Amino acid sequence: MRHAAAEERASSGRDPDRTLTEDGHRRAREVARGLAVIEPPIQLILTSPYARARQTAEPVARALRMAGRVRETQALEPASDPQEILEEIRSEKVEGVMLVGHEPHLGSLLGRLVAGQPGLEIPMRKAAVARLSWTGSGPATLRALFPSKVLARLGAAKD
Repeated sequence: MRHAAAEERASSGRDPDRTLTEDGHRRAREVARGLAVIEPPIQLILTSPYARARQTAEPVARALRMAGRVRETQALEPASDPQEILEEIRSEKVEGVMLVGHEPHLGSLLGRLVAGQPGLEIPMRKAAVARLSWTGSGPATLRALFPSKVLARLGAAKD
């Protein structure tokens, strides 16, 4: 999942401190409700330590009743090599992991997983969610790419 809409500049001037806008918070909650409807098999949420990614992951964790199963990782920071997060996922003892991060890092990661090698990018819009099946080696299968508006509608239909 890519983080929701964030402020252009943090008051500190530091990119990691940029927080979600009011609209970003609303969209993150809507997407979280939509994810709860489709009940993805997730046992762990890994998020970038950047404020906007953490703030996007929090409502998802609440909606999926995963409090305490959210962990920050530097492997999801924007400048990280996608290989770092793949190695971290392989080391986990869970079958379903949700990643919350940034572009272009997530697009590179998604492209690498689907192609089975570096070089392909599949860009993700803000608060979009990609669902993949991956055994930990070889290419992954892209099961769905949910724009945030689709997940928001799913969540609203449940209410």
